[in-house]
Parts: sequence; structure tokens; C-alpha cells
Amino acid sequence: MDEKISSDKPLWAPWRIEYILSPKSGECFLCDREKSKKSEDEFMVLYRGENAFIILNAYPYNPGHLLICPYKHIGDISDIDKKTLYEISDLSVMAKNILSEIMNPSGFNIGYNLGVSAGAGLEEHLHLHVVPRWNGDNNFMPIIGKTRIMPQALKETAAIIRKKIK
Repeated sequence: MDEKISSDKPLWAPWRIEYILSPKSGECFLCDREKSKKSEDEFMVLYRGENAFIILNAYPYNPGHLLICPYKHIGDISDIDKKTLYEISDLSVMAKNILSEIMNPSGFNIGYNLGVSAGAGLEEHLHLHVVPRWNGDNNFMPIIGKTRIMPQALKETAAIIRKKIK
């Protein structure tokens, strides 16, 4: 019998607990990307547009999990200007196409988490998630073994995506 996915079955991502429990500086890690291009993890920024940028998620649900963020520190999609909103939309299409080409996922989750109850880890700075998905991508390792298998280091993933963007 096929098991159907329903809202009572959570998406398990136990490796994200490192981020959840880590001390927070109070600074917005997305705003920091605009201010300093010399941080040790600047490789995570894959593309800088006029109003928005693409960054690898440091605590991904899956390999290739990207965030598309406005430079402006805005927490609600209702407050964003149309030019920035359209650029984020265009960047999401570009990101999806590049990830399709280089990672060959079975599908994607693309969307915003608005508010803590919707899963927003950073409510104050709007960001769009682009998450490549594969059939069976959550296996026993992260759920039972509390071990996340990332088939590629973030720096390597960043280099491949950045090459395709250019």
C-alpha cells in the first residue's frame, strides 16, 4: 500500500538543530552579506543582483538549498517593492533552472516561510527558499542515525552553481 504524504508527517531535518541551538549575535546574517564581502563564508553568496542576492543555506534541508533575499531588511512580503519582488521571482526561475541542470532533482519546494509558526527561522529578513527534492531524499540516516549525508561540500556546490550563473 502506498503511503500518502499528509500534514501530520513532518519534514525531518535534525541537522538544523545546530543552527536552532547556536547563540545568535542579534545581527541579521543576511544583512551582513551586503555589508561585508570579506567574511569567511562569502563563498556562500552565489549571485548579487541589483536588489536581491542568492546564497546557499548554511543549514540546508537538502543539497543545493538556496535562499533568495532582498538586500533591504524587510520582514513581510507585503512591504517589499515590486521591482525587488520581480527580481526575486526572476532569480528563483534562474536558480531552479540551474539546479535542474546540475543536480537533476525530481522536484522543488519554492516558497517563503512567513512567521515563526510557518517555519521562519529569521522572521525579520524576507527570503525565498529554493529546495531541490529527490524521491526518497529523507532516508533513515538523518531520522534514526542523526547523521546528515551531504554528497558535496558547500564550497563545491557554490562553485558549480556560480559557474553556471556566469
